[in-house]
Amino acid sequence: MEVIKGEALQVADAVYAYQLDGQGGISEITPHCEATTQQPCWLHLDYTQPVSEQWINTTPLLPESVREALAGESIRPKVIRMGEGTLVTLRSINLNANARPDQLVTIRVYLTDKMIISTRHRKVFSMNEMINDMQHGSGPRDTGSWLVDMCDALTDHTSDFIEDLHDKIIDFEDALMEQQVPERGQMALLRKQLIVLRRYMAPQRDVFARLASERLPWMTDDERRRMQEIADRLGRGLDDLDGSIARTAVLSDEISSLMADALNRRTYTMSLLAMVFLPTTFLTGLFGVNLGGIPGSGSHLGFGAFCALLVLLVGGVAWWMKRSNWL
Repeated sequence: MEVIKGEALQVADAVYAYQLDGQGGISEITPHCEATTQQPCWLHLDYTQPVSEQWINTTPLLPESVREALAGESIRPKVIRMGEGTLVTLRSINLNANARPDQLVTIRVYLTDKMIISTRHRKVFSMNEMINDMQHGSGPRDTGSWLVDMCDALTDHTSDFIEDLHDKIIDFEDALMEQQVPERGQMALLRKQLIVLRRYMAPQRDVFARLASERLPWMTDDERRRMQEIADRLGRGLDDLDGSIARTAVLSDEISSLMADALNRRTYTMSLLAMVFLPTTFLTGLFGVNLGGIPGSGSHLGFGAFCALLVLLVGGVAWWMKRSNWL
C-alpha cells in the first residue's frame, strides 16, 4: 500500500487524530489527506469508546492478530514484529486523579512507516509534552522519531516517580534516626510501589533495548542510538529500584527492632514496678485478713504507722534496686 487515504482514518471519538507534516508539526486528519512515509498519520484511541472499538475490529488497515492486542488484551511490556508493522505494549506512570502512580497505565501501539495507531483507556499524561512540542513545530517528524519521543517521555515520568520514592525512603530513614516510626501501612505501600514498578519496568527496558537493536525500516541509526540511551537510562532507574527495595527491607527490620525495644522497655518498667510493690502487696494482704490478733488493731496510730512502714519498705527496695543497677 503506497498511501493511506485520510477517509480510512476517520474515527469520530478518537482522542487524537493528527498527521505529521514531516517538519516536526501536525495537522488534523482530513478525508482528503494521505498518509505516506514522509507524512505518517497518528490515531490515538480509547478502545472502550464504541466508534473506536468498531473501527479497530473492522478496519482493513490492521492485521487480524493486532486487533485484540489494541483492544486491551495485552498489558505486559513487549514488542512483536508483524509483517510490515510492529506492535509495542508499554506502561506509564498513572497521574490520573484518584489513582495511585503505581497503578500503571497501559499504552498499546501498532506502527508502520505510514501510520501510528495507539490505544489506551486511562489518560496517558506522558503524551502531553510530546503533543505540545508537535503543536509548536518541534515534535517528531516520522514514525521512528515518534516512537523514540514517546519512550523518552514515558521514561522521564518513570524516573521522576523513582526519585519521589527515593525521597520517601530518605524521609523514613531520617524519621527512624529520631525514633519515629512511620504510620501503619506506609512502609507496605512503599514496598508495593517499588516491586510493581520493578516488575513492569524491567521488561520495558528490554523492549527499548530490542527496539534499539532491531533493524526496523522506519527507524534511522540515530533513532536507534537514542532508543539505546533511553534503555540505559531506564536500566539505571531499575538499579535504583533494586537498591531502594533492599533499603526498605533494612528499614522494616529497623522498625521491628525499634518497636521490640520499646515493648521490652515497657515490660521491664512493669517488672520493676511489680518488684518494688511486691513486699507491700504481701504485707497489705497479710494484715488484711479478718482474724483476731492483728498487731495495732486496737491503737488509733496503728494505720498511720503501718502506712509509714510501707513507705519505708518501698523506699528501701527502690534504693536496693538502684544500688544493684536495676534502675
